[in-house]
Amino acid sequence: MNQDKLPLHVAIIMDGNGRWAISKGLPRIEGHRVGMDKIKQITDICSKRGIRILTLYAFSNQNWHRPVQEVDFLMSRFERYLDREEEDLGKKKIQLRVIGRRDNLPSSLKERIERVTFNTRNNQDFILNLAISYGGQEEIVDAVRAISFAVKKGTISFSDINKELFKRYLYTPDLPYPDFLIRTGGEFRVSNFLLWQIAYTEIWITPVCWPGFNEEHFLEALRDYAGRERKFGRIREE
Repeated sequence: MNQDKLPLHVAIIMDGNGRWAISKGLPRIEGHRVGMDKIKQITDICSKRGIRILTLYAFSNQNWHRPVQEVDFLMSRFERYLDREEEDLGKKKIQLRVIGRRDNLPSSLKERIERVTFNTRNNQDFILNLAISYGGQEEIVDAVRAISFAVKKGTISFSDINKELFKRYLYTPDLPYPDFLIRTGGEFRVSNFLLWQIAYTEIWITPVCWPGFNEEHFLEALRDYAGRERKFGRIREE
């Protein structure tokens, strides 16, 4: 594949952990365990292929409504992931970011997020962006609240508000919008993920559940993306 045809920023909805586990006669949490381990593999593939930013939908605001046992397991796996991978992130010059509302997160997880994001903040080779306790609608509401407060304080005026200013109040103000969105698990919806940012993002959906998603599946997706012409509302160039 021509490097110029590959996306700079890939976003993935990591869906299907529970279904994968059930299909193998395993408890749902086993799917989450395998799915968490998949993060490192896909991050390494992206870095190797010259993709610079990877945003992963790890836990949505709506996922808080799942059974307590499953939620507690996921929170503990996030903590374990951060403890286990912090040194490797530093060696590979990967900057970790976490987006979403942190108020509901366990204090032990919040402490780890703050530690690892701080310690990797100067890494520039690759950005791994985890969406935890995240919702696209909630992100937009938070941005509107912040802009409204700034207008009230007088730091910006009503006439200043446009798309470029709005972007500065999102959770990802300095990141380019995703070029490519992959959804595993076969569902045809975006599930409240990066609603503002994916306005012109190319989308690819695979029936393969996240724990079974491997390098060959990822390369299949990239080949599909490389063959597309992104027009952003314009007509096809002759």
